[in-house]
Amino acid sequence: MHISVIGTGYVGLVTGACFADFGVNVTCVDKDAAKVEALKRGEIPIYEPGLKEVVASNIKAGRLVFTTDIKASIKNSLVVFIAVGTPPRGDGSTDMQYIDEVARTIGANLDGYKVIVTKSTVPVGTGRRIEDIISEASNGEHSFDVASNPEFLREGSAVEDFMRPNRVVLGVRSEQVAAILKDLYSPLYLMDTPFVVTDIETAELIKYAANAFLATKISFINEIANLCERTGGNVQTVAKAMGLDNRIGPKFLHAGPGYGGSCFPKDTLSLVNMAKELGYDFKIVSAVVDVNREQRLIMVEKIKALVGSMKGSVVGVLGLTFKPNTDDVRESPSIDIINALVEEGASVRVYDPVGMENARQSLPKEGVTYCHDAYGVAEAADCLVIATEWNQFRNLDLLRLKSLLKRPCLIDLKNIYDPHKLRDLGFEYSSVGR
Repeated sequence: MHISVIGTGYVGLVTGACFADFGVNVTCVDKDAAKVEALKRGEIPIYEPGLKEVVASNIKAGRLVFTTDIKASIKNSLVVFIAVGTPPRGDGSTDMQYIDEVARTIGANLDGYKVIVTKSTVPVGTGRRIEDIISEASNGEHSFDVASNPEFLREGSAVEDFMRPNRVVLGVRSEQVAAILKDLYSPLYLMDTPFVVTDIETAELIKYAANAFLATKISFINEIANLCERTGGNVQTVAKAMGLDNRIGPKFLHAGPGYGGSCFPKDTLSLVNMAKELGYDFKIVSAVVDVNREQRLIMVEKIKALVGSMKGSVVGVLGLTFKPNTDDVRESPSIDIINALVEEGASVRVYDPVGMENARQSLPKEGVTYCHDAYGVAEAADCLVIATEWNQFRNLDLLRLKSLLKRPCLIDLKNIYDPHKLRDLGFEYSSVGR
């Protein structure tokens, strides 16, 4: 089978490369010519463990091709995946211009039956929207079907998530489309991966529901952490006891500075906005968004409480990405915290294993110094803040850090160190909810 994937961002590139690894002939399309040429050389524009190797092996095998020629790729494919960006607008609604543009291009280039599959995260009703656009652009000359196949890829483990998913969701309007997509996913189907076959609208909503629920767990445990700080409780023990209840589970119950990345912030806002347009006030998710926003401010206050006035202070921050094993700094709590510290007059020294180049686009040009490692960050700083739980930050030479810091002050926003150990070593130590 020949398929095309339109869009070589995070979702599109992982989808195309992994389908090629399943033995499918894949053409990945992007209008950025420089990006396409780099991909042809096996140069990956994002940091994602294992992806570079999958791309390289499938380019070599001839199953994975990159091009800017969207018209030819559509005509040569039975299945066309749409994996373009759906960024948020200022009011939280989803910007659909790229989806609409691709749908019009597909309609204008239909030369026979195709299945058009939305892989991008899109509001409920997008399937019908795409159907209408393609029908109009193609003048009804050729038959086609639209389907929804939402992605559930976690940054940092996306290849594993695609190859061994918890489930595959297929939103379809006919058994024929379901059969085509199951054939495409046959390696997973044969492995007894659960398949949820439903209508398009339900499939579109599943993605939002899953992300909003996970974001809710994060905001909930952060509120419990804030309560723990006022009562002397320990949020990690509370979370462990909660997680042992099979109805709750232990995942996403880790207190900290809040969620970030390309999915949770965008999808929660989109779900609230979608509900509002339908005349419904989604109170729980609205509160989740508010709590997440406020949690960053609480972290800034936590730093100020230990350091004092920010004016003239030097703060070291370890971690710029919203989570480890990615170079993604979109909506990263660390970025917001650093911006707030600089605005209050602090100088900030920073280090991240892979996210520093991307962070430069979101941090002030003045007041931020980029260091080569954690110890460079600590040098002459009034305090050290751990904002992202990269593995290399979990076992730092604490005595060396203490000797480099102006004050032995460590603020652990990810709760990765033992408070008793740090205090026994002479550190002023603060964490979240402990």
